[in-house]
Amino acid sequence: MDRRSEFSAALKEALKNRDQVKVATIRLILAALKDRDIAAREKGQSDGVDNSAIMMMLQSMIKQRQESSKTYSEADRFDLAEREDAEIEVIRSFMPQQLDDSEIAEVIEELIEKLGASDIKDMGKIMGALKSEYAGRIDMGKAGAIAKEKLG
Repeated sequence: MDRRSEFSAALKEALKNRDQVKVATIRLILAALKDRDIAAREKGQSDGVDNSAIMMMLQSMIKQRQESSKTYSEADRFDLAEREDAEIEVIRSFMPQQLDDSEIAEVIEELIEKLGASDIKDMGKIMGALKSEYAGRIDMGKAGAIAKEKLG
């Protein structure tokens, strides 16, 4: 089942279960995906965005909500922070299992060897490979720090 069908099936299920947060979150995902598909079609990609772009979109949506949740918590608006956290859980349900820090370090070491990276100037190669091969499975902030440490 492709991603778009998965989102549609989940939306139908959430509507049937009257899960308001899930319905709203999936609708946000579908709207963001539609925007990206339209932009991709304008660039000549008739099928819209691919799965790795969808994973990056979901990762971005999670990051936005994490930042909002933190801001709301700092302002003692715990009701809004909880809503953001609930949306994060819904979005994460569509993503593959995240790699932990040791797995990220292992992947980066393999890429350094595979790409022949030797210093910090090769950081772009490593990050590009991570984005294309592990989209949605790696926290790019953590990966960047680990790569910098290994290349530095």
